[in-house]
Amino acid sequence: MAISVVMPALEIAQETGTLVAWRKKEGQQVVRGETLLEIETDKAVMEIEAPGDGVLVGVKVHEGAVVPVGQTIAWIVAPGEAIPAEAVPSTTTTPTATAPVQAAPNTTHQPVASVAKISPKARRLARERGVDIRNLRGSGSAGEIVAADVLSDAVQNTSPGVDVELLTSVGRLMAERTTQSWTTVPHFFLVREIDASAILAARQQLGPAIETINGVKLNHTDLLIALVARVLAKHPRLNSSWSDGSIRLNPEINIGVAMAVDGGAVAAVIHKADRTKLGEIAVQRRDLTERARAGRLRPSDISGATFTISNLGMYNVDAFSAIINPPQAAILAVGRIADRVVPVNRQPGIRPIMIVTLSCDHRVTDGAKAATFLNDVGEAFGEPEKRLI
Repeated sequence: MAISVVMPALEIAQETGTLVAWRKKEGQQVVRGETLLEIETDKAVMEIEAPGDGVLVGVKVHEGAVVPVGQTIAWIVAPGEAIPAEAVPSTTTTPTATAPVQAAPNTTHQPVASVAKISPKARRLARERGVDIRNLRGSGSAGEIVAADVLSDAVQNTSPGVDVELLTSVGRLMAERTTQSWTTVPHFFLVREIDASAILAARQQLGPAIETINGVKLNHTDLLIALVARVLAKHPRLNSSWSDGSIRLNPEINIGVAMAVDGGAVAAVIHKADRTKLGEIAVQRRDLTERARAGRLRPSDISGATFTISNLGMYNVDAFSAIINPPQAAILAVGRIADRVVPVNRQPGIRPIMIVTLSCDHRVTDGAKAATFLNDVGEAFGEPEKRLI
C-alpha cells in the first residue's frame, strides 16, 4: 500500500516548511527510519526519516520550495506497485498553482496570489501591520503569501532609506515566543550565590575517566544538567507545565539546554536526564551542540523539554534573568564561576562563586516551593559526586 510523504508539523503554529534537500532520489529504495529529506522550519534544518519501506516515487516538490504543512510531497510504494493516481500530473488540465504569473506592464506592484492564497499567520500579520496583501508577491510553493512576505514588505515600506536587518526564521520565532511569554506568563525570580568549589573539583576528578570512556570532555553544563535533573525528581511542580488553565505533571524530566545558533538560540533537549549517566549526558550535549551549529537538528532534538538551563558563564556574564519557555514552569539562568570575597568561618575568604537565577511561572509554583527547589540545587552543587552515584 502506497505511503504518502507529507510536509510534517514539527513546531507549534508551524504553517509551512522549506524543503532543503532530498537525501534519496526518485526511484531509489528507501528503508523505514533512514533519512529521507531535510526541511527547514523556524528553528533549524531538520532531518526527516522515511515513514516506511519501499521505492520513492511521485516527487512533487523540489529543493528550495516552501510547502504548507500536511501537503503530500512524494510517495513510497512497494516494488512493482502502481504510482497513486494523485501523484501523476494530469495531461488534460494545465496546472496553475505553480505556474509563474507575469506582472502587468507599467505596474509597480502586481499581486500574483489572490487574497484567498494567504496563510492565516500572514493574514494576521498583514492586518496588524497595515500591509496591503494585494500588493504582495507570494513566495509559497503554490504562490501563496506567507508570513515572511508580509514582514519583508512591512520593513521596506516603514523604513525607507534606512539599513534594516531582517530577522532569520530562528530570530523571528525567538522574538515572537519571548514576547508572548513575557506578556502572558507571570514571572518571578529567585537568585542565589553558590560556592562552586565542589563543581570544579568534580569536573577535575570525573573528567579524565569520562573522556577516556566516552571520548568527550566533561564541562560544567554537563554537571549542571545531571544535578538539576536529579533534584527535579524531588520537585515535580518545577517540572510541570501550564496547560489550558491547569497544571500538567510531566512524566519525564527532559532538560532543554539553550544553545546559540546563527540568528538566535534554540533549546536542544537531553531526554530523561535524571536517569542518564553523566558521561552519556556529555556525549549527547556535544552531539546536539555540533548539530545545532551546523543547522542539522532533528525533530526529537528540540521537542519535549520540561525544564531549561541557560548558561552564559562562558561569555563572562556574572548573572542574568532568563525568560521562561512556555509551557514549561521554570528556567535556570547560570552565570560564570568567579573568585569572590565571601565569609569563610566568620573570616573573609576567597571562593569560586556561581550566581544562578531561577525564573518561575507563578501560575504553576509559588515562592516557597521554588525556594526549596533552589536550596536543594545549591546542596546538590555542594556534593556533586555523591548525587551522581
